[in-house]
Order: sequence, then structure tokens, then C-alpha cells
Amino acid sequence: MNVNIQESTKTIAEDFVTLYKAGKADEAGERYWADDVLSIEPSGSMPPARGKEALHKKGEWWEGAHDVHRMDIDGPYVNGNQFIVRFTVDLTVKETGARMKMDETGLYTLKDGKIAEERFFYSHN
Repeated sequence: MNVNIQESTKTIAEDFVTLYKAGKADEAGERYWADDVLSIEPSGSMPPARGKEALHKKGEWWEGAHDVHRMDIDGPYVNGNQFIVRFTVDLTVKETGARMKMDETGLYTLKDGKIAEERFFYSHN
């Protein structure tokens, strides 16, 4: 494994997570998403989104559709040019009023120092 790639990924991942924890998800995306970033949710939940603008719109939709009571963020866990972040969220779906806990993991893949792909896996109850 290339140590330089591992260290570069670690530096980017740590800053990305620090921004998220500070409530600056938009800034994290703007700083680290590649222009043609691809975001993939679990099959059937929503279509893939490509590009910074599409990901910003996806984030706006998510924030508008949910009331977040608490979000814990763990990680990053780094391996080569990838890192994982775990999000544990207590939220209410605005449309239905249903309160639920969501456990989501994001797998981020870097290319040329930018996030080229984010892929999410989750369960909720």
C-alpha cells in the first residue's frame, strides 16, 4: 500500500469529518467533492446523484424532510484511497411524524485528492 495515499486520505478524511461534526456539511462537500462526484444510496431508496449541484440539492432535500434530534459521527476509518464514516441519527420524518433511529455508513472513495464517489449503507428502526 502506498503510504502517501494512505496519509493523504487520512488528512482529507479527518478534515471532512471535522467539518461535518461542526455542522458544516456543505463546506465539507464544496471543499472535497470532485466536480463529477457520484452519490449512491441503497438500491431502491433514490436514484444515484452526480455532480456537486445534485449533491447539494440532495442535502437540501434531506434537511427539509427530517427533523434531526441528534447525530453522532464516528470515524473516519481509512484504508488506501477510501474511508468510512458512521452516522447514527435520531430523527423525525416531517411528512409522517415518525420518529426513528438510523444507523448509516458512508464509504468515500478519493481520486486526485477529491471524493469521486460516496456510497451509503444503512438500517433504521
